[in-house]
Amino acid sequence: MIKTELHPISTRPALYTKHLPLALYQTQQVQDLDRLAIQAQGISGFLLMSKAATATFDVICRKFDGQGSKHLTAFCGVGNNGGDGYVIASLALQAGWSVEVILVGDCDKLTGDALIAYQQAVAAGVPIQYWVAGKCELPLQGVVVDALLGIGLKGNVREDMSEVIGDINQLGLPVCSVDIPSGLCGDTGAVLGSAVKANFTVTYIGVKQGLLTAQGPNMSGELFFAGLDVPDVVYQQIPESTMRIDRCYVDRTLGVRDRSAHKGMFGHVLVVGGDSGMGGAAIMASEAAGYSGAGLVTVLTRGEHVSPLLARYPECMVIDADKHVTAIEEVLGRASVVVIGPGIGKGAWAVGLLQKVFETDLPVVLDADGLNFLASASGKPFRQRGNWILTPHSGEAARLLNISVSEVERDRFASVRMLSQQYSAITVLKGAGTLVASSPIHDRSNVYLANVGNPGMAVGGMGDVLSGVIGGLIAQGYPLRDAASLAVWLHGKAGDCAVKEFGERGLRATDLLTYIRRLANGVQVLCKHR
Repeated sequence: MIKTELHPISTRPALYTKHLPLALYQTQQVQDLDRLAIQAQGISGFLLMSKAATATFDVICRKFDGQGSKHLTAFCGVGNNGGDGYVIASLALQAGWSVEVILVGDCDKLTGDALIAYQQAVAAGVPIQYWVAGKCELPLQGVVVDALLGIGLKGNVREDMSEVIGDINQLGLPVCSVDIPSGLCGDTGAVLGSAVKANFTVTYIGVKQGLLTAQGPNMSGELFFAGLDVPDVVYQQIPESTMRIDRCYVDRTLGVRDRSAHKGMFGHVLVVGGDSGMGGAAIMASEAAGYSGAGLVTVLTRGEHVSPLLARYPECMVIDADKHVTAIEEVLGRASVVVIGPGIGKGAWAVGLLQKVFETDLPVVLDADGLNFLASASGKPFRQRGNWILTPHSGEAARLLNISVSEVERDRFASVRMLSQQYSAITVLKGAGTLVASSPIHDRSNVYLANVGNPGMAVGGMGDVLSGVIGGLIAQGYPLRDAASLAVWLHGKAGDCAVKEFGERGLRATDLLTYIRRLANGVQVLCKHR
């Protein structure tokens, strides 16, 4: 049986971390890392399983120590994920917890390390009952360990396993998933028919990219990482699939301004948009460009929005597009970057402005109805212009790719790569776990992920603010990929900070602006880094 040092929780060093590594992996890559650790480094598979179980039980103890009855029920499958569950149950029993294992599947199918773990649990006296639909005695208290299915799942969950998952989700008890919530695709974050909705998940060796996007954050809950002491030499042999954007990258890339700086050094953002009744979008984009550090901001918009814009943001310059119909050509000659699309609409006014902007060689940030124009037949001639950043949500991405929204969400990584390739663009695919894709020709790890943001940001205007921040950073001279990655993190993190202070309901897009400025200057704010 596995032994662990049972020092008091407060004095024992944690075996896991909430500070995730930057490298994210596909499931096959994690399996390769596991294999290399076992074969090339001589680390036994059962030792890795034991370390994984110990780290997971450590999380459970730290979260629930002193909180009522110490009861643990592990739902275990017959693969290695189940093996982790058997060891966790053994550790809990050794620590004085009331323990039970519910074995789902045929125990005759247990092999290798999972079989050893099962045999040790039986020898230690862990009570084990076998799952029978509708007849199994389910727990009424304590913590549930989900050790049913691991990262090797191919295709949708079987009907019998789906029934078990449904029962777990209806228990109303805190659930800890082992490595990944059962039924969640580690590559895409899609739910494969049904999935366990965990309160927290402890993932091992490499962070699976699907945990951080699509349904991954919703199903995984609070995420912890345990590296299991796999040596660096193993990681050096497997290149990551995706890179996570973090605070260190942002601070390092933004750097510090020269003491001799002047506004001309930080560029000129031109925001084009705000058709009748939609002036707020252009206003928010222009303010965001200023708050992110642009030297100058000009807005070309309908005349009805000029006075409100100047009242809200007197530092910007405004051009009345109704009075000065040819002004776009003159101001394009002075701009460093164009943000076009916020509130621009779908009419002839919008089409004319979009065509003029696309004919230039200026970097462009394209959003909202600008993306819908690009997806239309009228936008087809401009699709390979390059030197631009597209910022679609899943609905806009579906139109650009001529597929359904569900197809986009089924594999957000594939979708964002296709967008970048088909439109010769840096692409920001917004949503839970926003993705940034650059050209694979120039960038080995061509997808970047920002695990920031929250449901409070699901309100109008957030995309306009993001577009403005991207434009403001491009104006300051940052390459398109860096500008997009920086902006996505600043925007999402600002949303987290605002929610930390005020809560999710009622969040406004403009609430983010002062946080964006503080974060861009490296100022510590209310929420912790991640």
